[in-house]
Amino acid sequence: MFKKILIANRGEIACRVIRTAKKMGIKTVAVYSDADARAKHVEMADEKVRLGPPPASESYLLAEAIILAAKETGAEAVHPGYGFLSERTSFAQALEDAGIAFIGPPVGAIAAMGDKIESKKLAKLAGVNVVPGFVGEITSTDHAVEIANGIGYPVMMKASAGGGGKGMRLAYHEKDVRENFESVKREGLNSFGDDRVFIEKFIESPRHIEIQVLGDKHGNILYLNERECSVQRRHQKVVEEAPSPFVTPKMRKAMGEQAVALARAVGYHSAGTVELIVSGADTTGEGFYFLEMNTRLQVEHPVTEYITGIDLVEQMIRVAYGEKLAFAQEDIGIKGWSVENRVYAEDPYRGFLPSTGRLVRYRPPATSADVRVDDGVTEGSEISMFYDPMIAKLITYGETRLEAIDRQIDALDRFEIDGIGHNVDFLSALMQHERFRSGNITTGFIAEEYPDGFQGSAHDERLTRRIAGIVGSVAVCEATRAATIDGQLGRGITAPVDWVVRISGTDHAVSIENETVTVDGTPMIVDMAFVPGQRLIEALVDGDPIAVRIDKVRGGWTITTRGATHKVRALPTSVAKLAEYMIEKIPPDLSRFLLCPMPGLVTAIHVKAGDKVEAGQPLAVVEAMKMENILRAEKAGTVKEVAATAGESLAVDAVIMEFE
Repeated sequence: MFKKILIANRGEIACRVIRTAKKMGIKTVAVYSDADARAKHVEMADEKVRLGPPPASESYLLAEAIILAAKETGAEAVHPGYGFLSERTSFAQALEDAGIAFIGPPVGAIAAMGDKIESKKLAKLAGVNVVPGFVGEITSTDHAVEIANGIGYPVMMKASAGGGGKGMRLAYHEKDVRENFESVKREGLNSFGDDRVFIEKFIESPRHIEIQVLGDKHGNILYLNERECSVQRRHQKVVEEAPSPFVTPKMRKAMGEQAVALARAVGYHSAGTVELIVSGADTTGEGFYFLEMNTRLQVEHPVTEYITGIDLVEQMIRVAYGEKLAFAQEDIGIKGWSVENRVYAEDPYRGFLPSTGRLVRYRPPATSADVRVDDGVTEGSEISMFYDPMIAKLITYGETRLEAIDRQIDALDRFEIDGIGHNVDFLSALMQHERFRSGNITTGFIAEEYPDGFQGSAHDERLTRRIAGIVGSVAVCEATRAATIDGQLGRGITAPVDWVVRISGTDHAVSIENETVTVDGTPMIVDMAFVPGQRLIEALVDGDPIAVRIDKVRGGWTITTRGATHKVRALPTSVAKLAEYMIEKIPPDLSRFLLCPMPGLVTAIHVKAGDKVEAGQPLAVVEAMKMENILRAEKAGTVKEVAATAGESLAVDAVIMEFE
């Protein structure tokens, strides 16, 4: 077996590979940019090598520097993780030429599947179902419109070398094609160095299913069942699970056999994924179509590991060394259910805008046999604008689908993240959503269920009363402590027992007596340990466990649990009567300004002072986290002044333009 391997990546996937390598007794080498000098993957590895400045183009994408690092440290093999150089044929070839093993597929397979246009042609030849579309060269926006009109709307425009949701736009009308074609080309060029675009029919009510394949260098290729990846936002996967609640044994076999046929056609070995789009209305088990093949490890691979018991990273390493697979297709079963949520640095309460900054507090939930956290950060880490905004992956397992989902809800409540915006509340809301729990999901699920954005998960009276009971108990603890500090107020002072707890504008009468808490006339038993300053409260309310994150703010607290954050205030009943006389501070009116919604680079300004604009009209484009964001007019008006210019880097809430 290899004695030492280098991981040509960063973040959680680098940490993931290092963990398996250590388990196998293999030493590891980490590479890093200046932004990652103190990163978790650097600390975990046995050796480390600096690559360069923070931009990926000057560090993690420098193939020559990574190969030199491997030579200098004596690494016999390189694992590329996902993203960066993982599907770059020139990198795999350069490693081969240098006598260093590539822990991935052969160069020919990467080349064949890396071009979405050519891969569709190959898939068709291999007998794989393909989506109707145009796979030639598109010369201009007018040409793109002509093609889209010929295919029939809706259509999807995709960067040929794209992936990870980048370089993709959905067009329902000719106007959408004209408006977005150039953006797709630019994103493809900026992210992948290739501005070619192809257009295909968009399958309505689609489900996104992918088949995990694994092959060795001796001609053995297997499929390890499917993953359901339909819950997406802007074509970026948010939730993945295995198996799929939609796929039947007949579909699984047909999909798996087509995936293996494609892998065999390109001489594939190592781990890979064949992505399919499936019509949610299909009942024949045949309505699935080839999207692309990812010739690398997928972000969502842990759910497959849970239900099959196979460590995919270990198998990739063994295959790269030349070993045969130690199991056959008939050995691959499905045991239980696994769900993965991607915890991102983005603010769902502000339209999912990217969030950058320092993780002032980072405490993931405790792990166990059924709860796994894959991350690449620690408390104090910086979430940088240069890289993907993923903070962690939360993976849970259960004997049934609902058991795995409920474990997600409990674990999400136990995440403590401060310093940046994050999507934990949103993920919890998804896990509680009845449509998700029923399994009736498509790639349009988030857009359909949250058309006006996310404002927190719905909560019932029972949960609200429990929150009120916990807050009342916290208020008594703090008041008792305040009354006894140093004995300054004398002896015999006791905390009030009757409180008014206001949650999101609604008042609840709370009375505390011994171990019984009465909320709005309903008694409950609240069993909890609380120390002033504590941020995560683990409580038993009438015997049921609940975790609550509590943050002190001016005038009260914010309480976060079960996918929603509530503004909460607790006042003794005698004091609460006076609250109505307090004057409320009215925030300033900023509706005349277009503000930069996230830290980013202004790539285009579409209007000038004096221009009249209509609602929905594009005003500017801001690039952040490797994605272009089109900022549109919320209503009709006239531009008074443009304060920003193309090429300028702006902070969040910086003024881009002002309207009359």
